[in-house]
Amino acid sequence: MRSIAPHIAGRTIEQVELYSRFVTRGGLKKTARQLAGRAIQKVWRRGKNIFIDLDHGVLYVHLGMTGKLLWDSHPGKYTRAIFSLENGSLLYDDIRQFGRVEYFKSLPKFLQRTGPDALSLVFDEFHTRLLKRTGQIKALLLNQSFIAGVGNIYADETLFAASIHPKTQVARISKMRAEKLHKSLLEVLHQAIHHRGSSVSDYVDGDGEKGAFQTLHAVYGRAGQPCPRCGAPIRRIVVAQRGTHYCARCQRA
Repeated sequence: MRSIAPHIAGRTIEQVELYSRFVTRGGLKKTARQLAGRAIQKVWRRGKNIFIDLDHGVLYVHLGMTGKLLWDSHPGKYTRAIFSLENGSLLYDDIRQFGRVEYFKSLPKFLQRTGPDALSLVFDEFHTRLLKRTGQIKALLLNQSFIAGVGNIYADETLFAASIHPKTQVARISKMRAEKLHKSLLEVLHQAIHHRGSSVSDYVDGDGEKGAFQTLHAVYGRAGQPCPRCGAPIRRIVVAQRGTHYCARCQRA
């Protein structure tokens, strides 16, 4: 989003082409008509939800697992939407079509229920929200109604940095451990942003550049390899139906 916003803020959407009923569920022709001629006022996000505020309504984008927003790129077989502006074009590519590109006249209720963005959350609010929850900490970090913006990679890396086992019950996390968890979360996310994210499959940013944070992963995707702290082999289990990587020696419940 950071690489896209400077290109589109203040511009007008001149033409819209939509190609996927899975990605655009409000109807392709209807949505294209609603978006054509709209002026883009602001681009912002809450977690993985990207909002493009228009002079009337909002364009909502969720990248899902394989979605990409690309500026002035060439359309390909996986292009699901093209937004033509006076200064170039914004493309949405998505191989698996789990993402969303939709127009809303106002912010829908299901998006209002999304938790606060992880990067905006101060510790006191984080701890207060934590005290109201139960279950395993890895599952909670992935729950977008708790906090928004933590995906599978960053949950694993955060828990390793905080020395917390992914199956630790939330009720067992003391305030001191919660402070370390919150600090680790912010550090991991800021580092990931600095390195343009993790390109573990086909992720690229808006300029088509691959991320580099995957070269700094301590545990994610490193099953069987030595822990960077203690040398014990990284383990892989399943938590909340997601592949989960951790060090059994460094991360205690």
